[in-house]
Amino acid sequence: MSKAKITKVYTEPFPASRFIGKRYTNEDLIYGLFSVHWGEWFQQGWFDLIDTGSNDPIGLMWEGDDFDATFQYWIGYFMPANTVVPEGFAHVDFPAGNLGVCWVHGKESDIYCQEGKGLEKLQKEGLVLNAELCNWCFERYACGRFDAPDKKGKAILDICFWVK
Repeated sequence: MSKAKITKVYTEPFPASRFIGKRYTNEDLIYGLFSVHWGEWFQQGWFDLIDTGSNDPIGLMWEGDDFDATFQYWIGYFMPANTVVPEGFAHVDFPAGNLGVCWVHGKESDIYCQEGKGLEKLQKEGLVLNAELCNWCFERYACGRFDAPDKKGKAILDICFWVK
């Protein structure tokens, strides 16, 4: 059982955006995780090819409604709509809307895979998923919260869902 706790829930506006990154599926899992691919991003300098230095890295997830749908995990950044996609990368366009954001606080080993807990908390707060984007959610590795653990070694990972 995870020791991570959701310490804050809020909504924020989300501008029309283009997510630029690379897509992974369950076939790309290594030891059941995508973390090796994050290391590859840093080693290859791929974040630098996309970002201007002002964005938080994103782990974007899509899960289909039917059993045969392939889970997708994307690594990259949200950029302004219509941003040119560098060669070797893919993109997904998202309309303007609202996000429901959950702060998951805990040791790094405990804060991942908390989407179910986050969704439950959002629903308890009375938020409703955007039906058009309900298959999408993402981890936002916010600079200052994720990369600066507190005195107890705990960080905050944002889990975000599109809401009405």
